[in-house]
Amino acid sequence: MKLTILGCYAATPRSLNNPTSQVLEIKSNLFLIDCGEGTQVQLRKQKIKFSRISHIFISHLHGDHFFGLPGLISTFRLLGRKTELHVYGPKGIKEAITLFLKLGDSWTNYPLLFHELDSMESEVIFQDDNVRVSTIPLEHRIYTNGFLFEEQIGERKLDVAAVAKYGVDKCYFQNIKSGKDVVLDNGQNIDNRLLSFDPPPPQSYAFCSDTQYTEQIIPLISEVDVLYHEATFLESERALAPKTKHSTAKEAATIAKKAKVGKLILGHYSTRYGSIDLFKEEAETIFPNVELADDGKGFEF
Repeated sequence: MKLTILGCYAATPRSLNNPTSQVLEIKSNLFLIDCGEGTQVQLRKQKIKFSRISHIFISHLHGDHFFGLPGLISTFRLLGRKTELHVYGPKGIKEAITLFLKLGDSWTNYPLLFHELDSMESEVIFQDDNVRVSTIPLEHRIYTNGFLFEEQIGERKLDVAAVAKYGVDKCYFQNIKSGKDVVLDNGQNIDNRLLSFDPPPPQSYAFCSDTQYTEQIIPLISEVDVLYHEATFLESERALAPKTKHSTAKEAATIAKKAKVGKLILGHYSTRYGSIDLFKEEAETIFPNVELADDGKGFEF
């Protein structure tokens, strides 16, 4: 599982900082999460192939989270894209994007499929043999979702020495990987656990931005391997958090601690502060395993 931060600062773009956008590579899938201004340029800087992006997840319709999307969709057209593009986001995102395309007379020459969301409950919105994606309802000024990405349990690993010991023919190998027992020609039943190893434990990643502190998300993100949680403010501006429906670094750390996550990544920093290191320092007073997102930074888990 690999996470690449394209942008992680709040509100307006600056010369050295970009608004929210990130790419998650998980089990051969590459997902774009949010698409603030500058996303195209950041994708090019990180040498991420545009053609690999087939699924885009938009948390909410504030500009710093989706104003880069019309341009990216148009660029796909200019590059001659033919494959489907799926966009998941709040109800209204289709109207917003198609208005840009209509006014510019620049309809896509590839299938553009919108999956509009309006449920206040968590729901599965994408699933294949490798990954499942669910929404995480958040508390913000407008309808907002986070997203939970979970690997599907993979195949068991063949114990080569064991199959040789029992004289198991290779025609049974796929069944063994699928968890099935083997019955030999002499009628002996060989338990699958004697012929294979457990698959690697599935990994999970939760993206939560933007939101005020809410413990309602804890059951949905319980024990995830990695949690990205917004931390717009430090304690010195704590009073602004409930007014703007954002969180502080300490509040993000409190959620991480109560949800028993493996690692916390902070982002969506207000640009009023001189150093993002201050966010890590405050969060670590609550939760020990804290990382800081930053534009262009990558994480591998």
